[in-house]
Amino acid sequence: MQSNKHMKTMQLDHFAPIEDNPLSLVDRPIPKPSADEILIRIHVCGVCHTDLHTVEGELPQVKLPVIPGHQVVGTVAALGPSAARFKEGERVGVAWLHSTCGRCRFCKKNKENLCENAKFTGYSVDGGYAEYMVIPEAFAYAIPDLFSDEEASPLLCAGIIGYRALRLCEIQPGQRLGLYGFGASAHVAIQVAVHWGCEVYVFSRSQAHQEHARQLGATWAGSPQDDPPVKLDSSINFTPAGETVLNGLKHLDKGGTHTLAGIYMTPVPEMDYTQYLYHERTLRSVANATRQDGEELLSVAAEIPIRTTTTAFPLEDANKALKLNKDSAIDGAAVLKIT
Repeated sequence: MQSNKHMKTMQLDHFAPIEDNPLSLVDRPIPKPSADEILIRIHVCGVCHTDLHTVEGELPQVKLPVIPGHQVVGTVAALGPSAARFKEGERVGVAWLHSTCGRCRFCKKNKENLCENAKFTGYSVDGGYAEYMVIPEAFAYAIPDLFSDEEASPLLCAGIIGYRALRLCEIQPGQRLGLYGFGASAHVAIQVAVHWGCEVYVFSRSQAHQEHARQLGATWAGSPQDDPPVKLDSSINFTPAGETVLNGLKHLDKGGTHTLAGIYMTPVPEMDYTQYLYHERTLRSVANATRQDGEELLSVAAEIPIRTTTTAFPLEDANKALKLNKDSAIDGAAVLKIT
């Protein structure tokens, strides 16, 4: 631990467009772990589109000031008095779900992703754009040894939410799956879907992303306005653009499901019921993820194994990384390399 007991962070004090560089380099005291918490010395933290929505003020109830970031890989630096799940020096990961109450009606139904008192990393509590952070030990993940820190980071949000979206879109092995948007989450989800024997059809504005999708096994790749050569059994929308929902529904076969994987989306346009929803098509959202989703994703990621594409930035370049994320100018995922 640092001898001066302080750490470098990139802190958000007020909402602003990322072009205005709203994150500032701030020295903060290193937090102390309470009873069941662990202190993590952060090695890398992934840069997520949710961080962008947080910084630009598009999400409600964000704690200010806040340290964003929720795709954290690091080592345990200290244990709280009752923490015993991990040992000091052990490598761990942190995801979006920071803690839940365990008592509400959703927790009691094993739907902790909908917990009424949940806290989220880098949103309602400080996250990983820093040298250290704390988290309840029950919400940290052991990271499979075969992944480097940078490779593991995108799995902890992009991977987990992509995996949950795959489950909720009800895709079955051998079926046809559509992916709208091809950033950090989709480039993990496609590898799981291909592993399951699915045909994957990718819709992206970026020709570079279309080519990346083909390299990862996409059967077809085109723009969001293009019509695929076949109807799709299921699809996942990773974009924040509400107008893409209509294309997603239009391309579905009868009985298909279009799943919205983002935490934020612009208004969905009015739609014609017969054209877009009839024939038992389903439109559903994905809200957060459970720890079980995380454990299952990390297991299948090691089994495949999933290969993530990352671009590293120093902590001080968090604004730059988020701007490139906003512009869809990064192949795969951006990560902040911290220690």
